[in-house]
Amino acid sequence: MSSTPMEMDAQLPTATATAIAAPPPSNFAKLAESLKLEHQFLRVPFEHYKKTIRYNHRTVEKEVSAVISGVPAAASEISREEAVRQLTSLVSRLQGLKRKLEEGSQTEQLQAQRCRTRLEHLESAEVDNLPKWNSTRLKRILVDYMLRMSYYDTAVKLAESSNIQDLVDIDVFLEAKKVIEALEKKEVAPALAWCADNKSRLKKTKSKFEFQLRLQEFIELVRTENSMQAISYARKYLAPWGATHMKELQRVMATLAFRSNTECSTYKVLFEERQWDYLVDQFKQEFYKLYGMTLEPLLHIYLQAGLCALKTPYCYKNACTNEDPLSQEGFRKLAMPLPFSKQHHSKLVCYISKELMDCDNPPLVLPNGYVYSTRALQEMAKQNNGKISCPRTGLVCEYKDVVKAFIS
Repeated sequence: MSSTPMEMDAQLPTATATAIAAPPPSNFAKLAESLKLEHQFLRVPFEHYKKTIRYNHRTVEKEVSAVISGVPAAASEISREEAVRQLTSLVSRLQGLKRKLEEGSQTEQLQAQRCRTRLEHLESAEVDNLPKWNSTRLKRILVDYMLRMSYYDTAVKLAESSNIQDLVDIDVFLEAKKVIEALEKKEVAPALAWCADNKSRLKKTKSKFEFQLRLQEFIELVRTENSMQAISYARKYLAPWGATHMKELQRVMATLAFRSNTECSTYKVLFEERQWDYLVDQFKQEFYKLYGMTLEPLLHIYLQAGLCALKTPYCYKNACTNEDPLSQEGFRKLAMPLPFSKQHHSKLVCYISKELMDCDNPPLVLPNGYVYSTRALQEMAKQNNGKISCPRTGLVCEYKDVVKAFIS
């Protein structure tokens, strides 16, 4: 038997608390802080599990209700042959229900096992195996990014080659793939079916996605000049939204007068092809919310966290070194909306070794005034019989000629 949603609800906080229990300082404390970012890692399979249970429950209710309603008809005063036929139909329906229950039970067990696997993965995070664990997390983040960018085949191959199928959400994104591909082909039926399956949850979040789909269907009818069909469609599917979206409804209804070749910018934009791109983006946002995912790819979030610590005004100057990630245009664009890092004190970085110069690796001044770290100059002197060569000016001097500098 698979665990119920309430049992899983009880397990999630307990296991998460175990995985991020108060550790000793240093590396273990950093690990605990890192695990706090794994909310989506647990939430997505759990939401998928609950959705499957709700679907199976609705299926059972529907089939059982149909069977019960058919029993009185079979027991009424009808011929024996007709009664046998109706009873046979009911038995066949019950057998079909049994098959659906068995398939549903297997799916529930697989999804419950996936939740357990992820809990165990979080609990396995220890300081001793941190490099391996971080490597797995990086692969998970890359798979998440590929799935969001619609690189499904590449994501599947990476997951399979890394043996992390239970740690990524490929099956969830494949569900979204069908809707996205249909919208790209200007078909709304799969998206409307998705809205119907998740109607109660979309209603709780006050989603407008179904309304936007209905508006687009109306616009397409107007585009093909099927005015009467468009009016009938509006009465059936758009009128119920009038109480909450009257302004948008009035604007769209006006297209019956302006038509698709209008030059009026207010209505011309409604006929543009990019409206379908907007629907794809809107669906992705609703889909992410439904499963408790971050709206931005995890890769962007982690990169922005690191870039936020590195971003300074100097990064955007021509003198910025190539070793700085923000010297790359792609990283600069990603860091554009981020605030600058708050640096209370300047940091000295060695030109040779790129290491920080501090009390453990103090700076040394050459006779020409250039400063390098102690470790870098000691290593250079060791390889050149006590001589040092300035990489910037070419000056050659003895190691004994350098002077120690003090950071105040």
